[in-house]
Amino acid sequence: MTTTRYRMSWRRCMYIGKPEAAYPPPAVISDYGLLSDCQGTALVSRDGSVDWWCPPRFDAPSVFGRLLDVDAGYWLIRPAEQYTVSRRYLSGTMVIETEFHCGSGVLRLTDGLSLGGGERGHQIGHHSPHVLLRRLEAIGGPIQVRVEVAPRPEYGLVRPHFTPTATGWEIAGAADRLTLTGGLELAVDYGCAGGTFLLNAGESTVFTLQHRRSVDHAPAPVDGGAHLVDTITAWQSWSDMHQSYQGLYPEQVHRSSLVLQALTYAPTGAVIAAPTTSLPEEPGETANWDYRFGWLRDGSLTLKALWVAACPDEAHQFFDWITSSAGPISQGRLQIMFGAGGEHDLTEHTLDHLNGYANSRPVRVGNDAWNQKQLDVLGEVFECAWVLREQLGELSAQTRDFLIAVADLAAESWHETDAGIWEGREGERNYLTSKLMCWVALDRAVKLADRLGAAQDALRWESERDKVRAAILEHGWDGSVNAFTGAFGSDHLDAGVLLMPVMGFLPADDDRILATLDAIEEDLSSGGGLVQRWTGAGDEGAFVICSYWLAAGRAMAGQIERAREIFDAVTGYANDLGLLSEEIDSRGGTLIGNFPQGLSHIGLINAAWAIGQAEQQGPRSNVRV
Repeated sequence: MTTTRYRMSWRRCMYIGKPEAAYPPPAVISDYGLLSDCQGTALVSRDGSVDWWCPPRFDAPSVFGRLLDVDAGYWLIRPAEQYTVSRRYLSGTMVIETEFHCGSGVLRLTDGLSLGGGERGHQIGHHSPHVLLRRLEAIGGPIQVRVEVAPRPEYGLVRPHFTPTATGWEIAGAADRLTLTGGLELAVDYGCAGGTFLLNAGESTVFTLQHRRSVDHAPAPVDGGAHLVDTITAWQSWSDMHQSYQGLYPEQVHRSSLVLQALTYAPTGAVIAAPTTSLPEEPGETANWDYRFGWLRDGSLTLKALWVAACPDEAHQFFDWITSSAGPISQGRLQIMFGAGGEHDLTEHTLDHLNGYANSRPVRVGNDAWNQKQLDVLGEVFECAWVLREQLGELSAQTRDFLIAVADLAAESWHETDAGIWEGREGERNYLTSKLMCWVALDRAVKLADRLGAAQDALRWESERDKVRAAILEHGWDGSVNAFTGAFGSDHLDAGVLLMPVMGFLPADDDRILATLDAIEEDLSSGGGLVQRWTGAGDEGAFVICSYWLAAGRAMAGQIERAREIFDAVTGYANDLGLLSEEIDSRGGTLIGNFPQGLSHIGLINAAWAIGQAEQQGPRSNVRV
């Protein structure tokens, strides 16, 4: 192998010879693939650029943050000549193989985040060493390869210092330390290590980049090739244990289950909503939120998805995280979301030095929704317990006391206003979905009363449950729009009411549910089943899980052909790796919002299950999901 060195300034190292104003933006959202070590994630583009990496935990400050600003760091590996790209996940893994097809041959790049050595099955990710692995192979050649490593710790605030070692570089910036190794000599200038080298046919090399905190001891040298092989084997061992799903769309369901595992913080079992912050709901606008936390709202839907996808152990661990993170209910409120480790204070602040994806500002870290009152969370906690009722065994005194307190809170507060499931910041209202989920809490509490040792409370809970039901049927239905609406006294539609048949409040073939399905598809859908969240959403994209809720509702009502049409159309917007974002821009069909979005993949799994069950049981089956 021959190596050619060159020097560069960091601002010019990615686009040599171009003026700064000519820098292109980061890749579009759909061009990214997700890497995970079940403690944190990285996003790598089709062009071989790692533009997002937040070690050692999902919500840590980024080391590579070019996703949110061109100056916030990246790691590029790609041919120095023209190429076309094909890529895939290696079967049963979250390891990406990208092939760059050049005139002289094919450069194969294999990217992964290392799992702990020897970890297998349900243990993957518990001792991840926080190492980014990148293997290059030349098939044909020779191929000129460009490598550029420009870390920018603390969301791009810090330009680090590089110190040469016998095997590469030690990189220090603020509280972050990085160890870069590889079989090539790279030049360093202005906080960027770069070089162009020749890779002959049959040759290969592996780069590793290991992260630690400044207070940690320097790690032992990493054998990148061995770590990559072990990581592939570890992911495949997990996949081999989760192959019992026999329903429709098995490839999509299995890939989505892998995404949910990739978004799981292995030390606690928390499933985070998305690995990114501030990817906008409307490009260029201000609805940019940090989703790197675990929401209880997603709990029941997540547990159902994990159960459908044959991941019962992960579901049980997630329920344990919910009960331990929430702790005793105080001041008449159950917090709706927590950090991956169970942290309560998620106070939001802005990163004013970042321009944001597609100039969408502000860039936010933290999420002030943690302090909102959202009554639906009460039902989601109880639905989790209901889904896992056969697996939970004898409930501990702590769990019983917690669930009884949740039921009591639902009985006492269901009539109150709240911020709703969409976490609006414009004020509280009597949202129908919040009432619905309070009904779910009380309904499941009544059914579990004996297990809770709370038979004396069941009559009170049952009475309040029936009052909630009556209130929804009286105040939630609007004859002028012939549908259940988003809030009491409103004629605006809200796709959240699609949860009514999913949660068993009314059968899907009830005339009012059928009319609501029709109204939502007519007024909130832009065609092809893409559903916006509410009336008057303007240019906001279609919310992916709402579209899957519509597909599930059609299936449960026996309208299987329409359900499959909607499912196929929505799933068709996934990128080439099968990943879905939070929303779809219905005008251009592009993925927008935080990416990949766990809730979207949850919706895919549950809708696939509902359609499959409806097909098995025949028309008007009203199968529960």
